Amino acid sequence: MLRRWRIRRPGDRGLEAPLADGGGAPKTALITGASHGIGLEAARQLARRGMTVVLTARDLGKAGAAARELDGDGSDVRPKALDVRDAASARSLAAELRGELGGLDVLVNNAAAYADWSETASAADLEAARAVFETNLFGAWRVTQAFLPMIRESAHGRIVNVASGAGSHGEPQFGLTTGGGAATYAISKAALNALTSKLAAELRDTGILVNSVDPGLTATAPGMEAMGARPIPDGAASVAWAATLTDGGPTGGFFRDGEPLPW
Repeated sequence: MLRRWRIRRPGDRGLEAPLADGGGAPKTALITGASHGIGLEAARQLARRGMTVVLTARDLGKAGAAARELDGDGSDVRPKALDVRDAASARSLAAELRGELGGLDVLVNNAAAYADWSETASAADLEAARAVFETNLFGAWRVTQAFLPMIRESAHGRIVNVASGAGSHGEPQFGLTTGGGAATYAISKAALNALTSKLAAELRDTGILVNSVDPGLTATAPGMEAMGARPIPDGAASVAWAATLTDGGPTGGFFRDGEPLPW
């Protein structure tokens, strides 16, 4: 029998999705772009739940410094270099982790690139836009392809794509229909949601849960609190929630704070 999800509201430690009674739990997770911000906080939250977390960044030194921030309380956080724009980098790390960990349960595609927030679709520099897509869409896609063989072997496979309300038709403040700005970023995140849908449909009969999450406007840069941004732990809680969903939980959805969003 499955227990109902217990969703902690803002001000608590985060969202929590207990596993099935009598079942196992995801033991290992890899997070891309995790040297700071939401990725780092998601690593902290998953490590606190007893998971071995592979914390990745393009620069191994930055990954190591971030992992040292999480040392203590018996946490098992392993820094690794990963450039999501480079298929060889992803394949190399997948081979390394197969030998080191034996497998992987959870993949969190968090790495993201940003464009000028004032950029419009009509005036966008398409070469710059292509570079953003290389990280935000194709980066998640190529990393998923590299690690999917191991996730298929897991009893509790989870893929979490960190999207954004900017890529949603249903976000009233920052969504696709609220204005012409941040065009490349918004379109790339909408494409990431489309990738989520196609992967979930393909993997529906495997038990692997594939979902996108929107952390919401989160204070990942100075001054964002003045814009109404929420604390980083609140934004990262949606990532941890999707990474630890109960077996048989939702797949192919787009969620914020455990609640479905249209996109």
